Amino acid sequence: MCFDLGSEPPIPVISGAAVSHDALTLESADGTQFAAFAGHPDEPSDAGVVLLPDVRGLYHFYEELALRFAERGYEAVAIDYFGRTAGLSKRDEEFPYMEHVAQTTPEGVQADVAAAVAYLRERGVRSVFTVGFCYGGRNSWLAAAGGHGLAGAVGFYGMPAARDGSPGPSDRAGEMEAPILALQAGDDHNITAEHNAAFEQALASAGVEHELVTYDGAPHSFFDRKQEEFADASEDAWRRTLEFIEKHR
Repeated sequence: MCFDLGSEPPIPVISGAAVSHDALTLESADGTQFAAFAGHPDEPSDAGVVLLPDVRGLYHFYEELALRFAERGYEAVAIDYFGRTAGLSKRDEEFPYMEHVAQTTPEGVQADVAAAVAYLRERGVRSVFTVGFCYGGRNSWLAAAGGHGLAGAVGFYGMPAARDGSPGPSDRAGEMEAPILALQAGDDHNITAEHNAAFEQALASAGVEHELVTYDGAPHSFFDRKQEEFADASEDAWRRTLEFIEKHR
């Protein structure tokens, strides 16, 4: 499990912020319909974020995170991955998400990202960023090579290496068309310092503007946990994400 279903984003709610939200059904170019959740700032914004969840897909945590971005003046839309295999309905903690993750494809994920990007552009967003977590972190970086015209791609504790025969962000660095921010966990048992070093070298060799930050002692999914133990890492990662968006919007 990447996070407790009852967890909340470790971000202060802006009291009195005027935001609205919508539960959406988006449709990708292959005709797939999938669930999404959008947060809207009170004033129109030319910057927006596509949120790519962890392996569990669209859950409360990411709906709340979309609202936190909206409170700070950004259009935000969080997407689900499993429209092709699980439909549009809400799911409980018994949902066998890994069975559905195994049926996703890089092409399908990027088709759904494209639909979310198009949704934001229809709302007047000119600078679109992807922000992803775990499985979504990897796919956020891959989106920079997906031809979406992104302004930047942020990934929290994503796997940059090839997996199950599918090229990873390190392999596709030469195709990336947007700056990269990587926020990695120093105490991640699967994503090692060697993986991160290889990713950073690939980005540098490809001439991709990037920053890779490793939080010493922080575990995988540190941003998604209830424990206050990782509050400093979470606060710093959130600050860097907002600064990255402001820099590249």
